[in-house]
Amino acid sequence: MEIDRKTSALIIVDLQYDFLPGGALAVSGGDTLIPIVNRLQQKFDFVVATQDWHPEDHSSFAANHPGKAIGEFIELNGVSQVLWPVHCVQGSHGAAFHTALHTDSWRKVFQKGTRPQVDSYSGFFDNNRQGDTGLGAYLRTHGIKQVFISGLAADYCVKFTVMDSLTLGFETYLVADATKGVNLSPGDTEIALQEMKNEGAILVKSTELA
Repeated sequence: MEIDRKTSALIIVDLQYDFLPGGALAVSGGDTLIPIVNRLQQKFDFVVATQDWHPEDHSSFAANHPGKAIGEFIELNGVSQVLWPVHCVQGSHGAAFHTALHTDSWRKVFQKGTRPQVDSYSGFFDNNRQGDTGLGAYLRTHGIKQVFISGLAADYCVKFTVMDSLTLGFETYLVADATKGVNLSPGDTEIALQEMKNEGAILVKSTELA
C-alpha cells in the first residue's frame, strides 16, 4: 500500500517503560514493537505520539482506593473504570519513552490522563469525552486525512484512539503487527481487533506499507 506522505500521519501510542516488560503495567512482548515502529516511522513525514502522564493521585490507580484491588471496577465521573496499578506517573522513569525508540522526527507529543478524576485511554479525548488533547485539531490543521495507529495497548489505548479517529472522520488504519494487548481477560486483543474492524478501521501490516 502506497502512503500519501502529504496527508498521512503515524500515531505512536504510549510506548513507555511502564507498558513494556519490567514495567508496572507490562504488555508481554511489548518491547518487540520498538524496532517495528522505528522502521515504520521512516515511511512517514508526519509522526506524533501519545504519552500516558498521570498525577500520583490519579483515581484510576487501585492504590488510591483503600480496600479495592487491581482489576476491580468503580464508577468514575459517570464512567465504569477498571482499577490499574500505579503507572506512568508524571516525571517518573515509567512514564518515559524507551530510549531505543526513535523520537527525533516526532512533530509533537500529546499527553493524556493528566486530570485526577478521569482516565484517558484515547489519544484524542478522555474517557467521558469532556477533555480534548488537541490531537484531532492538530492533525486537521496540517492537512492529515489518513491516520495509521501503532503502539500499546491494542485492547485499551490503541483501540480507543482508533475509535475516536474514526469518529472524527479520519481514514483510520491499525498497523496490526505494531501493536499488542494487555489481555486482562483471555482473548481481549482479538475482540478489540474485531471491534475496530467493525467500526471501519482497516488492518494493515507494516511490511505492506510503502
